[in-house]
Amino acid sequence: METYTEEFGMAVEEDFPEIRDSIRRICDQFGGEYWRALDEKEAYPSEFVTALTESGYLGALIPEEYGGSGMPLRAAAVILEEIHAAGCSAGACHAQMYTMGTVLRHGSAEQKNKYLPAIASGELRLQAFGVTEPTTGTDTTKLKTRAVREGDSYVINGQKVWTSRALFSDLMLLLARTTPLDQIKKKSDGLSVFLIDMREARGNGLTIQPLKAMVNHNTTEVFFDNLRIPADSLIGEEGKGFKYILDGMNAERILVGSEAIGDAKWFTKKSVAYASERTVFERPIGQNQGIQFPIARAHAQTVAAELVLRKAAALYDAHKPCGDEANMGKMLASEASWAAGEACMQTHGGFAFAREYDIERKWRETRLFQIAPVSTNLILSYIGQHMLGMPRSF
Repeated sequence: METYTEEFGMAVEEDFPEIRDSIRRICDQFGGEYWRALDEKEAYPSEFVTALTESGYLGALIPEEYGGSGMPLRAAAVILEEIHAAGCSAGACHAQMYTMGTVLRHGSAEQKNKYLPAIASGELRLQAFGVTEPTTGTDTTKLKTRAVREGDSYVINGQKVWTSRALFSDLMLLLARTTPLDQIKKKSDGLSVFLIDMREARGNGLTIQPLKAMVNHNTTEVFFDNLRIPADSLIGEEGKGFKYILDGMNAERILVGSEAIGDAKWFTKKSVAYASERTVFERPIGQNQGIQFPIARAHAQTVAAELVLRKAAALYDAHKPCGDEANMGKMLASEASWAAGEACMQTHGGFAFAREYDIERKWRETRLFQIAPVSTNLILSYIGQHMLGMPRSF
């Protein structure tokens, strides 16, 4: 019987070397100039996403019976880590790797057969995830977007914000309230998940507006004005959607945390090279402890965070509880990547602000990990209350 300990013991080496080599070869085709040009135009990395799709990596977690690769979560984490370690960004497409999990675990046989093969092949993109709202933020149970059943349809009204990639996605996974809050006993009840075909919805009650932001994640606001969708767009059982969304959050935390690990490795590699080559006062600046120690500390943080995330992925793939490790790993990875980014900025001094070095872009991007998809404070609340048994703070 395999256990997470055995898997974890194997994972301390650089695992999945073939996948790592393949991702590095793909990323070699998309150097810093590619990403800088996208930033300038606030454009979507279509060529990069196409390359990942054609290689099968965006369908890594979709079972082989639906046309995917059927890889373990750890393999998917390696894919995202290597993308970021190469200086690229998976932010434009990573959601497709984990949002499909809701369809896979809770969708009907008809939904899985209809959508999963098309997602795996790249014929359809499922990259939009409609959860966050302007007035409710992280208090998901208070969201106001409503879906009302009318015969063979649901009619949706409301607004979502920070819905990245909506303009470049064919499908959207939407969380909406189907039972009013004042009619339920438990506040997490009465929420439902829908898979919306945005190709049909746009212009028929669905409006998408770009939301310019600090990072080029093509994020948007989405407005629903009497959008009518077929009743069979419902995923699973009506009113149980909050549970379905939570079900995929551990995977999301592990995968996003792995992106942060990749960023940290990119920053540290950049810092070490520059600190070893840059000479001031007739000595490499890396000899100075003020330069060397922050880089070394960030490296130690990265190694520690990576071990926790590897344990989380091993537990997940062994179908064991992994919420504690997934949350802690994501938080530690986000802090490690920020520490590595800060060290890299300080090591390069003024040159860190020059776009040609790509440091300022990666620095902006990696800061997001402490806020989304789950903030550091929420994770600390989880640790304090669920792991340590302290009183609930809200």
